[in-house]
Amino acid sequence: MKQKMLSYNRFFLAIAVIIGLMSCEDREIVTIDEQSPAVVMDLSTQSLMLDANFPNNQVLTVTWKPASFNVPVQMNYQLEISATENFENSTILGLSTAPQNYISFTSKQINEAVKKIGLVPDVVQKLFFRVNSSTGLNNFQQVSNITSLSIKPYLASPIYNFTDLYLIGAATAGGWDNLATNDKIYPLLKTANANIYTFTGFFKADGFKIIKTKGSWDAQYGLGASAGLLDTSGGSGNITISADGYYKLTINISALTYTLESVPTPTKTYNTISIIGTVNGNYDTDTELVQSSFDPHLWTLKKVKLNAGDFKFRANKNWDVNWGSTAEYFGTATQGGDNIPLTSEWEYDVYFNDSTGAYSLIPIK
Repeated sequence: MKQKMLSYNRFFLAIAVIIGLMSCEDREIVTIDEQSPAVVMDLSTQSLMLDANFPNNQVLTVTWKPASFNVPVQMNYQLEISATENFENSTILGLSTAPQNYISFTSKQINEAVKKIGLVPDVVQKLFFRVNSSTGLNNFQQVSNITSLSIKPYLASPIYNFTDLYLIGAATAGGWDNLATNDKIYPLLKTANANIYTFTGFFKADGFKIIKTKGSWDAQYGLGASAGLLDTSGGSGNITISADGYYKLTINISALTYTLESVPTPTKTYNTISIIGTVNGNYDTDTELVQSSFDPHLWTLKKVKLNAGDFKFRANKNWDVNWGSTAEYFGTATQGGDNIPLTSEWEYDVYFNDSTGAYSLIPIK
């Protein structure tokens, strides 16, 4: 009886397989055929004179005819701009997903974008547009026709994607005067690791904290549960210095830790420290920094307009002692190092430490 049932089961299984194969043969294979590519249909204007006084005004809307297919598909669009018609140097101005086939932009959004592709401030130039389309799986990639408009951008702020932190407290040069106008509040040196900051300099026997924005206590780092730990709450304690002297402070804002290491007192002092280079004219013109009365090895230059170009720091307006680096905005300059690059004309706060070579250029917002 068991053998007979087994035979029946095998028979029905064979029938099921045959029916399944027949069904596969009859099943319709769906193919996706492209009917038309995305086409830029309209720019809301053919001329843009961007105004720095109204950065949030909506000044341009770009619309396009969506790509069409014989079956429904998910379409993604990239709006690309370039200074040249062959799009050798381009950037993505905006992204969209079907069914939306338009994007609007403010004066500031466009101005910042055209800076990336090298358009010159206060000059009328051509700006080229095209739309790149693809399906959700990045298939059926298509590039639209190209259209253009004339544009006159304004001087844009530097592309500065860094977060600065500042020392505050009686142990530091700025004291507890947390005002945005307090020029004695010094920044920590940023590093290649965005979570790690350092500062080397003179501290008095007292307390201090670290803030993110001069004039605000909203973001601060103080003493945590014990020495070596940081706390970000408003109730954090002061980090204390036991004796006057020179220290190296290192903090990790991700791990919320800090170290304080005593370092030797610098023995070499200078009468003047200046920047010299094409950023302030040429390599024959010095612009002097201001020496700190709290720590003679710290120098600042506030709200100085610098050109795009390069420069070095030098002592006593002489090339015998000079510092340079290849790093823009911040780094540790070395004796006789390379010219420091600066890609954007703007107003900056400049900080320099002659004992370590640490420097920072922070754009004024």
